[in-house]
Parts: sequence; structure tokens; C-alpha cells
Amino acid sequence: MRPFTGRHVLAELTGVDPALLDDEATIREVLVGALTEAGASVLQTAGHRFDPRGLTVLAMLSESHASVHTWPEHGSAFVDVFTCGEAADPERAVQLLATRLGATSVHRRTVDRGESPARSGAPPPLRVNEPLSAGLRRVWDVEPVIWSGRTAFQDVLIGGTAHGVTLFCDDERQSSEASQLVYHEALLVPALLLAERVDQVLVIGSSEGVVSGLAVAAGARRVDHVDIDAECVKLCARYLPYGYTPDDLAAAELGNGPVTVHYIDGWQYLHDTGRRYDLVVIDLPDERPEDTDAQHNRLYGVEFLRLASAVLAPGGVLVGQVGCPTLWRNDTLRTSLARYREVFATVSHYGSDEHEWSFLTGAPEAIADPVRRMTERLATLPYRPVSIDAEAIRRGAVLPASLRGHGDTGCGS
Repeated sequence: MRPFTGRHVLAELTGVDPALLDDEATIREVLVGALTEAGASVLQTAGHRFDPRGLTVLAMLSESHASVHTWPEHGSAFVDVFTCGEAADPERAVQLLATRLGATSVHRRTVDRGESPARSGAPPPLRVNEPLSAGLRRVWDVEPVIWSGRTAFQDVLIGGTAHGVTLFCDDERQSSEASQLVYHEALLVPALLLAERVDQVLVIGSSEGVVSGLAVAAGARRVDHVDIDAECVKLCARYLPYGYTPDDLAAAELGNGPVTVHYIDGWQYLHDTGRRYDLVVIDLPDERPEDTDAQHNRLYGVEFLRLASAVLAPGGVLVGQVGCPTLWRNDTLRTSLARYREVFATVSHYGSDEHEWSFLTGAPEAIADPVRRMTERLATLPYRPVSIDAEAIRRGAVLPASLRGHGDTGCGS
């Protein structure tokens, strides 16, 4: 006998194009697509148009039902998705629907129904299905949901997980309370050690602001932080217990202090700036070649690397997050390695021994022994790393076996 259980997600979407909310065919198509991708089986749909505007679209599912009721005059819609069993994910269906309608804000709650232990206590956590590679996802339980919605560029979710307060963008975990320092040290420390000096630093991406703080601690007198998504940066400062505080960000927006925040496309900033930097840091979500609408994809290419290299001062270096070394998701790392070697005389790899990401540092000048330079300078770095020592640098310089040729450590090409 099937269990008498189900999950009912109730949501309000705001900031949607009014014309879209009055287009029955589009609403029907988007609803069916979101439900299907979330694992539901749509049996049939029905719609009704109201006078003078607004509509309701219903979808009958094998798992139960879903509906969208639109208010074009408010740019808003009420959504409910109810599914029985475990085959379909109603939270994911609502988030997909919100994304495809371009909602700027999503407020939702989940009601656990039927014979479920959750009815006697707290509601079940939101589940985020993080895509890892083809056919592979990682499921995060998020409770509580601190903020959920869509900015002008991406879906953003901030909430509690087993790793503490965690930031997700487009369902991909970007940082968490437990691992953010390990990640950001792996990104920044080897590059700090390879650069001739650390006085002027440019950061592109890295919404949380952790890198800006680490760079200042390492001796930078000026840090220009460039991020296209102003709302995401502000949300991080407001809700994350690491990186910028709201006061830090307010000062950086005014340029009052060593850090200045610029809300602009990184490509445009590089094209317009007349400054030269000792260190350029590129910290973006993983490249998504399958998503042609992903704005940040072009910031991985050779043309962008050349543009960024052109703003380096003598002895300067560029470092970027370049994906994961595991066999089942190393496409970004493999592609980035070839791009960096095309642009830079020296390419140094660092793979964190306590995180799942790899980083590449490029220098326009040839450096005979990058690892030796980094390990010798470690003791003199003003910032004292928590997760990186000389042994970590030597180990991290070695590329995964699948990406290196005979005798190629990946450090110094």
C-alpha cells in the first residue's frame, strides 16, 4: 500500500513581466516544462482567462496537481504544486517556474501532508539539487531558508545546511560557513606568493567579499572589487556570517577605505580601466557551456584572459577558479588549462587538499621554479594562512594524472 503522504509548496512570485502573466500559452508551456524537469508526470492542463486580465492554469499530475494564478497588474502570481511520493520535487518545480518567468522575488513555504512525522513538528527542509555533471546531482537540505529569490542575473538562495549558512546561485553551492576560508585561501594564497608584490588588487566576481578582506590582510593598499550582480553582493553582506558586513560594504561602495566596490560587468571594467594591478583574481561560478545564456561563460575564454593580462603590472599574476579535478566533472579545468597556457608564460596549479576545486595562476613572465618561489615566500606573507603550508603548496601544484603528460606537474609551463 502506498503511503498517504505528500508535499505541498505554496509560493508567491513577484517582479514578473505583466505581458507574460497575461499570456496563457506561455504560462502553460512554462508550467509543464518546470513540472516535467522536476520529475512530475503531467496528464493534462486546463486554463481560464479573466476579464479584463489575468488567468489561471491548472495541471493535473500523476502525483497530484499544480496551478498558477496570475495578477498581471501587480506583476505577480500565486503558485501551488502538490505532489505525492518521492518521484517529483515540488520545490524544484516552483524554482524552475520562477526562473523561467523571470521573477525577481520568490516567497514560498512547504506543507507536509498526510502520514508524515514532519506534521507533528517542523516542516521538512527545502532540498536543493545541485548539478555536478551529466546524470549526477548532490542534494542539500536547507533549513531555515534565510533568503530566496531571483536577482537580475541569477537565482539566489541563502540558508542553513549541514555546512552552516550557505550561498547557492542557480542551485550551485558557492560558499558555506564551514568551508569558505579553505576555499578562499586556496584561491588567493598561492597567487599572493607568486606575485612580485601585493599592493594593487583587482577582484572580479567573489560576491561574498572574503577575497577583498584577505587581500587587505596580505598588504594590499587598494582592492577594486568588480561584480555585475549588485543585489547578490548586498544579500551576501546582509545575511552571510563571513565576508563583508553591511557597514563594510557601505564603505566600499563609497570607496572609503582600501576596498572599492564597482557594480559593473568585469569585461567592461577591464576595457575601461587605466589602472595596473599586481594581482587579478577571477572568482566565478563554474563555466556552463551547455547554458548559452550564462553571462559569466565569456569570462573564462582566451580573449578575456588576454584582456585581464593586459592590466597586470610588471611581476603581476592572474588567478582564477577553474573547476574541479575529479574525472566526472573536470571539463572546465581541462579547458582552462589549455587557455591559460595559451596566454601565460608560466601557469601554476593549486588543487585544494580540503576542497573540491582547482585554481590556476598565470604570469606573463617565465618563472623558473614557481613552487620554490611560493614556499620560500610563505613565511614572509603578512597574512598567515590557516589551511595552506609549504607541503600543501607542493602537493597542490601537481595536476591530476588525467590532465598531465609525462613529467608534467602542471606548475611552470
